[in-house]
Amino acid sequence: MEIRTTTDQDHDVFVNTLHIPFGRFPDTPNAEGGGVWWAALEMDRNLMAVADGRPVGTAGSYSFELTLPGEVVIPAAGVTCVGVLPSHRRQGVLSAMMRYQLADLRARGEAIAVLLASESVIYGRFGYGPATYTQRLTVPRHRAAFAPSRAEAAASGSIELLPRAECWKILEEVYDRYRRAQPGALSRPHRWWEVGAGQPPISSFPRRVAIHRDADGVPDGYASYSLTEPDTLTVDEIITADDATYSALARFALGHDLVTKVVLKHIPLEHPLRWQFADFSAPQVSDHTEWLWVRLLDVPRALTTRGWLTDGELVLDVDDPFLGEHNRYLLTIRDNKAECVRTDREPDLSLDVRDLGAIYLSGTTPSTLVRAGHIRAHHAEAAKHADTLFRADRAPHCLHWF
Repeated sequence: MEIRTTTDQDHDVFVNTLHIPFGRFPDTPNAEGGGVWWAALEMDRNLMAVADGRPVGTAGSYSFELTLPGEVVIPAAGVTCVGVLPSHRRQGVLSAMMRYQLADLRARGEAIAVLLASESVIYGRFGYGPATYTQRLTVPRHRAAFAPSRAEAAASGSIELLPRAECWKILEEVYDRYRRAQPGALSRPHRWWEVGAGQPPISSFPRRVAIHRDADGVPDGYASYSLTEPDTLTVDEIITADDATYSALARFALGHDLVTKVVLKHIPLEHPLRWQFADFSAPQVSDHTEWLWVRLLDVPRALTTRGWLTDGELVLDVDDPFLGEHNRYLLTIRDNKAECVRTDREPDLSLDVRDLGAIYLSGTTPSTLVRAGHIRAHHAEAAKHADTLFRADRAPHCLHWF
């Protein structure tokens, strides 16, 4: 079997092959080659496994940026299009592609890889850990009233309703401002918007878009939505960095006539929206799930790049069984900056690289994984101390699909 990087000439074969493991057929792109989720593929970042002259597996990655705690932005590889033909499963094809890809991403100088897992049991063995979480709220219209609040009284601005085709450049600008302030958020490269790749509102599928403008008329938020059933309004996403604007857009969706329920997708777990309903139990929580999985490719660089709130030291004994690596690091944090060097000191925590990925964005506490039996704490205060150091001022959240 050969694993090789693809070229533009491989595009159609790659696309056809990656659909087979999922039992699907490629959609038809529009005249400009867009309008399909795979329209923004970067062929020089994709891999194909070939056996007996025939492609039997695919894997790819996008060149994204990931926002870390401390509003630090770092390049990240968005792993995608991973699949093996049903005829070649359980023959080591996936492991070989994942090992080849990790080596390639390191050679490109990338310190972090991320992905969305179609099956959560697959990627832990390759060093990925679940790092952000999301949920959806379903709200009956007759129970959607908000309680009076100071935030409502202080809110200002206006909402304008536009077709997606007329406002995607505004959406691009608003999303880019939002993602730079939100830990766990990924960039949406301009080409994605240009060719309509991904899911709504990036894709060109028909959507209504509510644009929120601040008191000066500047767009500072949006909600993308559609009527998915005769009586249901589904909001793809609400994007804004301001809580009052988020509430205004949610109210707009919840106040829509001729529907009996509103579905709000991709709500952060700790978002204050639920507390704003007059009836706290009105929103029905579902699809509480992991979203972004993180894999550290360069542990010292990843740890020294993110922001930190508390000074201290921590010795991490990190095992990476998939790549056959084992290293011990001294993490030292002073004045919100970190140094990370190899050390022979006794460890505070012993952990798998997948667990380091899970706690990296502060979406899961080290003590949770100690209690789960994933991380070993070598003394009584180690987990509590690690919780303090890895704490962030804002929970990570990602809603970009790729």
